[in-house]
Amino acid sequence: MTNAQPYHFRSITDFHRLRKQPGPAHPLVSVLKFEDMREFSGEHPRSWVLDFYAIALKRNFDAKLKYGQQVYDFDEGIMTFMAPGQKIGVETKPGESFEHSGWLLIFHPDFLWKTPLAKTIKQHEFFDYSVSEALFLSEQEEGIIAGIMQNIQREYQSRIDQFTQNIIIGQLELLLNYSDRFYQRQFTTRHISSHDILTRFEDVLTKRFESGELSKKGLPAVSEIAAALNLSPNYLSGLLKTLTGKSTQQHLHDMIIEKAKEKLSGTNSSVSEIAYELGFEYPQSFSKLFKANTKLSPGEFRQSFN
Repeated sequence: MTNAQPYHFRSITDFHRLRKQPGPAHPLVSVLKFEDMREFSGEHPRSWVLDFYAIALKRNFDAKLKYGQQVYDFDEGIMTFMAPGQKIGVETKPGESFEHSGWLLIFHPDFLWKTPLAKTIKQHEFFDYSVSEALFLSEQEEGIIAGIMQNIQREYQSRIDQFTQNIIIGQLELLLNYSDRFYQRQFTTRHISSHDILTRFEDVLTKRFESGELSKKGLPAVSEIAAALNLSPNYLSGLLKTLTGKSTQQHLHDMIIEKAKEKLSGTNSSVSEIAYELGFEYPQSFSKLFKANTKLSPGEFRQSFN
C-alpha cells in the first residue's frame, strides 16, 4: 500500500475490514484489542486519517508514532486521543512487525447525535494534543480505563435496544472525565518537566517583548508561543492552568499590563504610542484590555503617579 497519501478511514466497518477484524457489532462504536491486530510493515498504511474519534490505551509499543514531522517512542502504558480529521502515522523498518497490547475505542460523531456529549466533547482539549503529549497512566489508572472500555464492549455486544446509546454515552463521559483528571495529575506529578516548560514559556514571552519587534509583528498568537515550545496550544494552556491557574492568553495579557505600567509610569510616550509599541493595531483595544485588568484607564493609571 502506498505511503504517499494517508489512508482515509471513512467508517468503523472500513477500519475493521482493513485490520482484518470481524464486522463491528455496532456500526458507530467499537472496542478492539491491539493484540488481535498484529501488523507487518507494508501490509497496512503507514499514515491515516479517521472520520471518527479514536482513544487508544497501549502497552509495550515497539514502533514509533509520527505526528506531523516529529517521531516519538513510547514504552509505558499510554493513552492517545484522536478527533476526526487528524493525521497520524507509524514508522517501522521494512518487513518488520510491531506488536503491542491494550485497547482501542473508536466511535463515530453520529453516535453522539442528539446527546449532550455531542457538544461537550469539544471541552475535552486532549483531542487536540499531539502524540508527544500522550497521557501516561499508573497501573491503577490503566485498570480504570480498561474497565470502562470493556464495559462499552459488553454493552454493544449484547442485545441492542433503546437503552444502548444512553448507557454507552454514560460510559464515554465517564472515560473522558477520568482522562481529564489523569491529565491534571500528570501536569502536577511531572513536576520538573512541567516547570521547565513554564520557565521556557516565560523566556519566550520575555524575549518577544524585549526584542522591540511587537510594533512590527504584533502580539504573538497562542499558537505561535506553543509552536516555539514544541507543544500544542491546548496542552500548553492546560498545563499552565494547572500550574498557575491561568491560561496562555491570560499570561500574555499579564505581561502586556506589566510592560504597559512600566511605560506609563516611566516614560512620556502617549497612550497611542505605547499601544503600538506593545503590538496593538488600535489604541482602543489596548485601553480596553488595560482597564479590564486594572479597573483604570491608561490615562488614569498615569495620573496616579503624578
